[in-house]
This record gives sequence, C-alpha cells and structure tokens, in this order.
Amino acid sequence: MKRSAQRGRNILGGRIRDARLKRRIWMSQADLAARLTVRGVPFDRASVTRVENGERYLRDYEIRAFATVLRVSVAWLFRETGDPRPVRR
Repeated sequence: MKRSAQRGRNILGGRIRDARLKRRIWMSQADLAARLTVRGVPFDRASVTRVENGERYLRDYEIRAFATVLRVSVAWLFRETGDPRPVRR
C-alpha cells in the first residue's frame, strides 16, 4: 500500500480517529480493524494506526467501509459537512 510522502496530506485520518473515539460508539483500533475485516476489508490494528496518523492512503471502498463501521457519512470524513450522520437510503 502506498504511503503518504508528505505528512498531513491525508485528511481522513484525523476524522477517522475522532469518529472512533468521540462519536456514538467508542472502539479501539483493534475493534475497528476487526469490524472492517468482517465487512470484507482486511485491516489490522497497525494499518488503522497508519491511517489515523496520515501515513496510509485509503481506497474508495475502504473509505465507505470506515464510514459504515463508524456510523458517519463519507462527506463528514472528507470535511464536506458538519453533520456526521450517514444518509439513510
């Protein structure tokens, strides 16, 4: 997986950390990795750490999985909205 050469360019990491720790459901990095893996997106705790630190880029399907597991919208992860609630379909 490609790593970011320039720290701070990956804007999703901080939002993912905020959602994991401060949103409706608190979970550890290991819990988040396990929930992603169950959804068919294999992750381990170290990979979650790299994402949260902005050292690992995410693919589009991984972003959607993070949003689903964390119960936030993709738009919120990208700082396009202040409302973290996912859109109900």
